[in-house]
Amino acid sequence: MNNSEENNHQQQELKRGLKSRHITMISLGGTIGTGLFLASGASIAQAGPGGALVAYALIGAMVYFLMTSLGEMAAYMPTSGSFSTYATKFVDPAFGFAMGWNYWYNWAITIAAEISAVTLIMKYWFPNSSSALWTVLFIIVVLTFNLLSVRAYGEGEYWFAMIKVITVIIFIIVSFLMIIGILGGNDPIGFENFFAGDAPFNGGFLAIFGIFLAAGFSFQGTELLGITAGETDNPGKNIPKAVRSVFWRILLFYILAILAIGLLIPYTDPRLLSEDVAVSPFTLVFDKLGIAFAASVMNAIILTAMLSAGNSGLYASSRMLWQLAVDGKAPKIFAKLSKRGIPVYALLATLAVGCLAFLSSFFGDGLVYMWLLNASGLSGFIAWVGIAISHYRFRKAFVLQGKDSSLLPYKAPFYPFGPLFAFIVCLIVIVGQNYSAFIGTFDWYGIAVSYIGIPLFLALWLGYKIKHKTKVVPLEECDLNN
Repeated sequence: MNNSEENNHQQQELKRGLKSRHITMISLGGTIGTGLFLASGASIAQAGPGGALVAYALIGAMVYFLMTSLGEMAAYMPTSGSFSTYATKFVDPAFGFAMGWNYWYNWAITIAAEISAVTLIMKYWFPNSSSALWTVLFIIVVLTFNLLSVRAYGEGEYWFAMIKVITVIIFIIVSFLMIIGILGGNDPIGFENFFAGDAPFNGGFLAIFGIFLAAGFSFQGTELLGITAGETDNPGKNIPKAVRSVFWRILLFYILAILAIGLLIPYTDPRLLSEDVAVSPFTLVFDKLGIAFAASVMNAIILTAMLSAGNSGLYASSRMLWQLAVDGKAPKIFAKLSKRGIPVYALLATLAVGCLAFLSSFFGDGLVYMWLLNASGLSGFIAWVGIAISHYRFRKAFVLQGKDSSLLPYKAPFYPFGPLFAFIVCLIVIVGQNYSAFIGTFDWYGIAVSYIGIPLFLALWLGYKIKHKTKVVPLEECDLNN
């Protein structure tokens, strides 16, 4: 290899600067956010505390199987293209193309959503301030963390996530001390609110099914584990370690937090349905304890969650765009890396798309923006379906090609049940997310808004397939070189 070829090869390599503690916190931070701090209250109000627990536990179990599937592939074949690369190698290049662009789009639009949310939160404290000011500051913060180095991103996300984790732990401890009557100056509350009225299962099965999507959105971000694999130090050891530890912490946080809210606040309390941070279920519990400035404290923590989501979103989407470019599925300019191993052009392009999407919220009463958000709504579930399919075919190909599965750095338990279960649950949620639009008179506008992400994904998949005449990769020909 001559010097020129060697330099080009080095430029194509990302830096492995993420440690075990980084990827653990990145996975935790990706899932603990507004879904827990805000949306959990609405879930309890709609399905009752018991219904919310069932929905989150079921979706949580599905996410566990997805994480084990992704963990097996990521530990064996670490790459920042993650499930896009796996779908290309184990399913169909066209499917991998659609998976990559779908996931990139999802996070680019999420950045726009976080920009909107940050400006709203800052105006809670500074009502007469300029939205442009907070937008620029948000962009500067997340761009700085991502431009410095992957280690800087990892450190930033580690501390953002740490704040959220500590908050949830304190909330759970304080809540259960109130429930048994040690804090709050009241008699033990016990299960009085949990079984009040039609609780714990208000609305029956349909109500539980109705919050599956909200529960799924809350858990989205766990798949960041796969994206980080390409820049993780010793992925064969650290990815399995993260898979084993992160899921149980996430599930414990969600289940215990929802149980605490359901025990302390009646599901009939109208404040649970509010999206205002001042009446977040966490704020209501801290208020009940008599903590002054509870809303301001929670506001600051939710602001941290927004910064964390923007930070992770920019990281994940830029790495996916970089890998697409390396694979020849995106313009070559996005494959260029800085001396620090950062895909700068991919970062800037992603941020530009997020900003343009945010600016669209100012036109036509935000109609364009709402369609963009809705189009990205199913992207996470589509990515999860792709992970399940890829893992199922990966293991089949591994065995068929005569390889010993005991030599895998991490072997997903419950195969093939795990990926099959995850595939079925994700498909049910995708198809039935707005089932009410089909009841009685068809709500065509509601159907279009809810399901726009599906035709967009199919257009990417079939468009690439027709243009390049790709076929499903036979199992015996799947590329298992790691």
